[in-house]
Amino acid sequence: MRILIAEDDQVLADGLLRSLRGAGYAVDQVGSGTEADAALASHEFDLIILDLGLPKLHGLEVLRRLRARGTSTPVLILTAADSVEERVKGLDLGADDYMAKPFSLQELEARVRALTRRGLGAASTLIKHGPLTFDQTGRVAYINEQMIELSARELSLLEVLLQRTGRLVSKDQLVERLCEWGDEVSNNAIEVYIHRLRKKIEQGPIRIATVRGLGYCLEKIPQ
Repeated sequence: MRILIAEDDQVLADGLLRSLRGAGYAVDQVGSGTEADAALASHEFDLIILDLGLPKLHGLEVLRRLRARGTSTPVLILTAADSVEERVKGLDLGADDYMAKPFSLQELEARVRALTRRGLGAASTLIKHGPLTFDQTGRVAYINEQMIELSARELSLLEVLLQRTGRLVSKDQLVERLCEWGDEVSNNAIEVYIHRLRKKIEQGPIRIATVRGLGYCLEKIPQ
């Protein structure tokens, strides 16, 4: 799960980065509207946390351009301007939620969880595949109700595969979804993570199939 924070207050941005990375998300941050617009035009994110008072390009214009490109990624607006007019403008341009500064990090994390579920079309925080269950809120996985010890990167990898069960996911897509800017993660590293995850979850009918040269697919073997 990959999130973009567009916030020019670096103290606030650092707090958001620590909080969301601690919750297991891959998070990138930009400090201006032009940087946000460029990032959103060239990368895929699962959620955008967007400050309205960005320098160089207003947050509402960033949002307008995002929606004009046909992107439906959930957007959570942050702003110090908690007026009805600002709320209406943001919502009319396609924002999904709105928080006025100052705010509680705990509440923000809860809204992030809700928006990412909504973006995936999921009503529940649980994703199930045979005996395998992934709790998106608690960031834990179970097989036959027994918790599996997984690293943060393995959890994120499993989440991506579960969200696309039965569909092929390429190595490039995995790098894009799992890695922050500056992370040096090669295709070979993805193979290592896949190998480690296989050892932990391939029990009974669950397996991660490899389509040589194309990618991976989480599937259930008929019994």
